[in-house]
Amino acid sequence: MSEKLKEAIGTILYFGLVICVTLLFIKYVAQRTVVDGQSMEPTLQNADNLIVDKISYRFSDPERFDVVVFPPYENADKTYYIKRIIGLPGETVHIDTEGNIYINGELLSEGYGKEVIQPFALGRAAGEVVLGEDEYFVMGDNRNNSTDSRSDLVGNVKRSQLIGRAWVRVWPFSKFGFVKHQ
Repeated sequence: MSEKLKEAIGTILYFGLVICVTLLFIKYVAQRTVVDGQSMEPTLQNADNLIVDKISYRFSDPERFDVVVFPPYENADKTYYIKRIIGLPGETVHIDTEGNIYINGELLSEGYGKEVIQPFALGRAAGEVVLGEDEYFVMGDNRNNSTDSRSDLVGNVKRSQLIGRAWVRVWPFSKFGFVKHQ
């Protein structure tokens, strides 16, 4: 076999290996996603680019206030929801008419919401929402402008639906940094 042919085969194998490693990384470790809309303001802005950590939840459970990424039920064009976990498996979530969030009857202490939840935005949480053993209640930080677990379109999110945790904002560079969780 000639040296040029050996070099060509080596180059092809090298690029094949790089492509395989890249595809495995994207499939199992991390992926980039773009924020589309205002539902996570002020934490995340429209057009922010995020790296999603897809591996952490293989070794640990999602925690309250994690910002998670998951597909809608009918994932037609590879779009994803980006929301904050409010309720954990087995808990009961309720939002009163004053916009206060209660978990198992206790007032939730948090400061992520952009504004007070208005009566028109209570949705399913106007009554008690009981989460199953593998379900999470998620909300956007822009509480009055978010399609989230308060809506029947989203509902309770199952653990198996979670793609991963929003980890770091990479674009725009002026906002580069880790996504605020707990």
